[in-house]
Formats: sequence, C-alpha cells, structure tokens
Amino acid sequence: MDSLTHIVLGAAIGELVAGGRLGKKALLIGAAANSLPDIDFVAAFWLDTSRDVCFHRGITHSILFVIVMALLLALPARRFWRTTNMSFGRWAIFFGTELAVHIFIDAFNNYGTGWFEPFSHYRVCLNVLFVVDPFYSVWLGIATIGLVFLPRGHRSRSRWALFGLLMSTGYLLYSLGNKWQVDRAVERGLRAEALGGRRYFTTPTPFNCWLWYVVAEDSTGYHTGYRSVFDPPGRPLSLMAQPKNASTLQAFQGRKDIAYLLRFSRGDYTVGRYQGKLTFNVLRFGEMQGWRDPRAPFVFHYFLEAPEDNRFVVQRGRWRNWNAESIKAYVRRIEGK
Repeated sequence: MDSLTHIVLGAAIGELVAGGRLGKKALLIGAAANSLPDIDFVAAFWLDTSRDVCFHRGITHSILFVIVMALLLALPARRFWRTTNMSFGRWAIFFGTELAVHIFIDAFNNYGTGWFEPFSHYRVCLNVLFVVDPFYSVWLGIATIGLVFLPRGHRSRSRWALFGLLMSTGYLLYSLGNKWQVDRAVERGLRAEALGGRRYFTTPTPFNCWLWYVVAEDSTGYHTGYRSVFDPPGRPLSLMAQPKNASTLQAFQGRKDIAYLLRFSRGDYTVGRYQGKLTFNVLRFGEMQGWRDPRAPFVFHYFLEAPEDNRFVVQRGRWRNWNAESIKAYVRRIEGK
C-alpha cells in the first residue's frame, strides 16, 4: 500500500496494542514501525531499475525480516522507554504485529511481496487492492485524526482505533467478494470466447474495487480487457489480443536486466513497441486508460534498447492524459456503461 496508508494503519494498531502504556507515543512509534519495511526504497539510489524492482518488497517484506527486526527493535525500545512498563516481550509483540501487518496488507496489491526471501524468490500477489485505494485508507485516517485529538486515557480511544481497523478490514472483505464475482463473470466470458480453462488473473484498476483489469493467457500470448461488478450479466467480455513475442528477447540473451525482468514479471509479459522503441511490458500493472482504448500501451514498459532510460517504470505513464473528460469516462465504465 502507499506510505500514508501504512502510517495511519500503524497508528491505529499502535493504539490498540500499546496505547494504554505508551499513550499517544504509540501512534508515532506504530506509524514508524509499520512503515519500516519500505526502507528498501533507498536501494533505488544505487541499484539499476531491473534489480530495484526485484529488491523492492523483497527481503524487507519477508517473514524473516519481521522476526529479526521485532527482536532487534524491542531491546533498545525497552531501554529507551523504561518508564512505560513495557517488557521486552511486549515490545517484540508490538513491533512484530506492526511489521507483519505491513507485509500482509502489501500482498493484496499486484506488485508482489517476498514473504519467503531469501530462501525463495516467490512473490505473494493476491491482486485484490490497488496500491492506493482511498476507500480502504480513509477510515484509518479518520481514526488516526480522532486519536491525535482525544486525550490520553479517554475511554473512546480504543473504539476509534477499532473503528478504523474494522472499517478498512470490512472494505478488504468487500473487495474480495467483488473479485470473486468478477472472476466468475470472466470465466463465463472466457468460455464464450473459446478460451475456457485458460489461465487468467484479474486485478483492480486505480482507486477502486469495482472495475477490474483482466488478463487471460493463450498459446500465442494474452488477451486483455475490463470487467465491472456493475456490468449487466449478459454483457460480453471484450478482449484485445496481445501477442507475447517472446522470441524477440533472443537478441538480448545474456543481459542481466532481462533475467531480472523475467523473474519480476513471473512470465506474464509481452514484447512490443511504444513511442517507436522496443519495450518489455509487465502485464499485471495494467494499461494507460485501457478501458477507453483497447490498444493503450502498458503502464510498466521497459525500453530494451536503452536501459539507461528506465526510471520509475512501475507506474510509468499511469496518469498520462488524465483530465475531466477521461475521469468521467472512467466513472461511466465503473458504472458498467
């Protein structure tokens, strides 16, 4: 999730786990602890893009990191805040909870989270929440604001924290239900397109859990499209063929950046052209307003012939050409129109 979500999520958890002993310090310490796994962003200053996308949400988002850091942080915290009557074990539970929740909720995005690093490069990627979803985060934000202003010891503090956590969790469950509904509709649509039984995945489009991006694999590549939970049941699944063109990569054999990109893509990629340049496209990040233009370029596109021109590739072009008209079109498509 985005940094702001981790801050307010950490604050709410901090209040529940240690607010009674730490007071309002629990909000600040919780926010910092929940944000800690994202310290891996500093790697971008010395890693090239292909290595950085694999390192991000890697070892710092692993179960091993949670265990080790919870213990390492507990000792200085116990010494620094002696007067809070927090034991080493309680501090370890506090930090462990914050870190574990961070890597847990991140796994619901489409980036992929390396729970099992360094023993396995497998990424947990559930494709349920967009990385920035205000409908998930707003409840936690409201709760945190309330906790900042409520005096220490107020009987309503735990209720505010529970409100934020329960509402955000309710939205997560609602998103899971929407994904299940969309997946059933996609399966019916794929059967109608003679693609039944093929591997596919769905992932939410920006800021919502109602319009979903669809990727279905076939023998030549992929088919991409969109499905809203508000689409009429009989609406056909409109898909665009996306040739994989894997053979094109033979010209780049031996390059380390290609090996990292293949690992990061988990095999779901195409090779195409954008702005006249040959690109490696990771499909799960979606297209630039593909709900308006079926031939829209992919958000994650890596220029194969100019590796030095690849920075911030994960959301490259995501917000290009967004304006009042495109937002209206987006809302209409969410509504199933």
